[in-house]
Amino acid sequence: MSGVVPPVSAPPASPPTSRTPATRMIVIGALAVLLAMGVRATFGLFMQPIGLENGWGRDVFSMAFAIQNLTWGIGAIGAGMLADRVGAGRTIAGAALLYALGLVLMRFAGSEVQLYLSAGVLVGLGQAGTTFPVILPVIARAVPLSQRSTALGIVSAGGSLGQFLIVPTGQFLIDALQWSGALFTLSMMVALVLPMATQLTGKPANEGTAGLSMWGAIRQAVRHPSYHFLFWSYAVCGFHTAFITLHLPSYVVDQGLNPSQGATALALIGLFNVFGSLWAGKMGGRYSKRLLLAGLYAMRGVAIGVLLLLPLTPMVLYGFAAVMGLVWLGTVPLTIGLVGQIYGMRYAATLSGVVFLGHQVGSFVGVWMGGKLYVATGSYTVVWLLGLGLAFAAAALCLPVRERPLAQPA
Repeated sequence: MSGVVPPVSAPPASPPTSRTPATRMIVIGALAVLLAMGVRATFGLFMQPIGLENGWGRDVFSMAFAIQNLTWGIGAIGAGMLADRVGAGRTIAGAALLYALGLVLMRFAGSEVQLYLSAGVLVGLGQAGTTFPVILPVIARAVPLSQRSTALGIVSAGGSLGQFLIVPTGQFLIDALQWSGALFTLSMMVALVLPMATQLTGKPANEGTAGLSMWGAIRQAVRHPSYHFLFWSYAVCGFHTAFITLHLPSYVVDQGLNPSQGATALALIGLFNVFGSLWAGKMGGRYSKRLLLAGLYAMRGVAIGVLLLLPLTPMVLYGFAAVMGLVWLGTVPLTIGLVGQIYGMRYAATLSGVVFLGHQVGSFVGVWMGGKLYVATGSYTVVWLLGLGLAFAAAALCLPVRERPLAQPA
């Protein structure tokens, strides 16, 4: 097989219901994701200073981050439904407020429960409406079908650029303002998403699902095997990205390097994923998305294997970060693109939210298991090995996905 998807006859793409030009929506969507995902990527930097001040072990902070990821996944379904029902702009604005409030209250958390409610529940709900599950379907509906995959890759690259720019900024803020002042500053950065929400507006037209209701579209998807393959392969993506984002800085310190090198590695992941996301989006418009996905997951497995085999030096760490960056969020435009391609665009935000729950289930397991096994064994080795095996399992899950649409794409 050549891996090229045969062209599918479809009516021209419907114009977006928002009056904002598509190019401007792409730029603003990329900026919103840049802030939301970039701030999220800094949380691993706070684990040690907050833990030392409050006497919490890594398992406590890991649980807060795990709750955040699970809340993000469950909330993404509700955020997707709200975006499909009342419009994306209101959904994004409300979520940005919750995100900023959660960061502020995280500063004042004096008990584990307060940390779980602020950093876990409020921040998780905020991320649900300011990241990929809501913003990518808005962009997908705003561009023609022939340009959709590229546009999704551009916005996904915004999240990677945010990691590259904001993680070093977060470390600088912690050094200059201590962790409490850094959290206040990051909350103000998240608040900048509020005015952007006024430009990311619109509701989908009643097209693309052959007259199905929202619940009918969900039932149609969950009865389709490919939807389950996408759900569980996306769970592996979440396992990798959440575990590495939270625990890599501490792993680096455990291996004898310094915190700045851990922050630099996270930034490099973000930088190289700018190119990885753009490439994945571009290639997803030309070739089989399922084969591209399988290749990305397999490359993750190879990168983790090399990291475990070689002694950890700065160059090995940065090389791992570069390779992992190339395959970091390239899964997002391909997975969300497949959801729209197979199941139509009418309820794309809702169906993307359900698939994203799989991503966040994996995130919950990755960060929680990372903290638990570290406390139990004093090492991250078991979790790294599990991540390696899951990478190749995800690659295998992508291969049987059927890319033919069940309904005409809107």
